Amino acid sequence: QVQLVESGGGLVQAGGFLKLSCTASGIIFSINSMAWYRQAPGKQRELVAHIIGGGSTIYADSVKGRFIISRDNAKNTVYLQMNDLKPEDTAVYYCRSVGPRGSHWGQGTQVTVSS
Repeated sequence: QVQLVESGGGLVQAGGFLKLSCTASGIIFSINSMAWYRQAPGKQRELVAHIIGGGSTIYADSVKGRFIISRDNAKNTVYLQMNDLKPEDTAVYYCRSVGPRGSHWGQGTQVTVSS
């Protein structure tokens, strides 16, 4: 059974920072692409950042220069360091894995940025 468990969300003031974590089980983590998505109220879920097994990354334009995605294959964990947070970053953040066992999502973690 594949499980993705996110943590690290919370309430922060604009300009602050948070670090999200997502720990996977049931997959060969190192060969899976991992990504963070977010969904704000009334909006579609959108890709925030993506990292492949080898470490190459892709970012949404809205977070470039502020967010950093990284992974620790030894810990089966992907991270999202979020700096200089803005109220428009408020959303539920989801972890996603894509690999030989298909696509899987975590349950989400709420990030709220106050102005």
